[in-house]
Amino acid sequence: MSSRPTRRSVLAGSVGVAFPHLFIPRYGWAASSSLGVGAIGVGGRGTDIGNQAAGHGKMIACADVHLGNANRFASQHKCEVYQDYRKLLERRDIDVITCGSTDHWHVKIALDAMKAGKDVYCEKPLTLTIDEGKVIGDAVKKYQRVFQVGTQQRSEFDRRFLKAVALCRSGRLGKKLKARVQTGGAPSGGPFQETEPPKELDWEMYCGQAPKVPFCKERIGWNFRWWLEYSGGQVTDWGVHHMDIALWALGGDETGPATIEGKGDFPRGVWKNVHPVQFLNGQVPLGPSYNVTPSYECEIKLPNGNEITFTSNGGNDLILAGENGTIHVNRDRIEGAPLADVEKSETDRKWLDAEVEKLYRGMPIQGHMANFFHCVKNRLKPISDVWTHVNSVNVCHMANIAMLLKKPLRWDAKRYMFADPEAQALVKRTQRKGYETKV
Repeated sequence: MSSRPTRRSVLAGSVGVAFPHLFIPRYGWAASSSLGVGAIGVGGRGTDIGNQAAGHGKMIACADVHLGNANRFASQHKCEVYQDYRKLLERRDIDVITCGSTDHWHVKIALDAMKAGKDVYCEKPLTLTIDEGKVIGDAVKKYQRVFQVGTQQRSEFDRRFLKAVALCRSGRLGKKLKARVQTGGAPSGGPFQETEPPKELDWEMYCGQAPKVPFCKERIGWNFRWWLEYSGGQVTDWGVHHMDIALWALGGDETGPATIEGKGDFPRGVWKNVHPVQFLNGQVPLGPSYNVTPSYECEIKLPNGNEITFTSNGGNDLILAGENGTIHVNRDRIEGAPLADVEKSETDRKWLDAEVEKLYRGMPIQGHMANFFHCVKNRLKPISDVWTHVNSVNVCHMANIAMLLKKPLRWDAKRYMFADPEAQALVKRTQRKGYETKV
């Protein structure tokens, strides 16, 4: 076994070791029984994952700070409705929950669910900050819950991404590897008109750990992604999908980066709106406007020498290259000479299938939600476990921090911190009282 630091040793003392077999749930049930499901956050993507979960268990209740979302979902599933998710978590007939809330609520909801004895399927990106990664890791270890994160490229899309990872990790592309993660950019907009929130929306609770500000409709729905108060923009939204695969393919899934630098186009004074660290001296804070970077270009070096370019330029896909060729993969296709060579031979095709199965740790390769329920019933570690995802999303958070500070940064994986004190000040944020993320 390699002696290099792993994500488990990186989080040693905080998140500990991720055991492949977990304890029996607090509320017992037979493996053949139907699991009770609660869906929390049932807007667009939240409805999707709630619908998927309903195919594997019995939908008992849903919750959303916007009652319109909850009532619409409940009309389809004939389930109970709550505006406050904590009421849903009090129910003993719910075994698992899905979380499709805005990003800044993911960790808080997941923590409360695990404390209530529920297993969790949570949408990505799981965390709002690097510090939240340690917090959620601590919680999974403490409460021994099954936890799947919604980076579904590990399970779905006809195994395209799994094949790409297997080809890289087996050495078929070569020893020195480079990846290009492409996502497309984010919109700009604002200042927006502030109004009274809709009566069916609990605006106080929506804001959660983020600053309490006047309502504008551009802060909710799909567009929450373009506010650093609630998300990390395209860098964390689509970026974490492809970054997850790139790190896995290049052997960085257990180490994270060694160095990272990049250029973005954040609006002037942006960080004064969302963080108490006042490093952008003399710049005027924005009005209510989108404040993520619309475009970006970052360079990441891994401890093993492999490199990743992380950019908004190009299509929404991943390019993996080595001295023996290039693989181009996205959700619709995978192509490249190394794959074409393998597909010429039945023996090689069987070899690749076996390598893919090894990556999936011997579990049935099926839909991402199906993998979650399989792991819940068998107390296994899902294919997109917390440890894996924290490592991937942290790289995306680091990219935003490097671009905000406009300087290269070095990450100390063993100590789980930046070498640069200004960057280290940005690994966490002040959270409003009552909305803290604590184990």
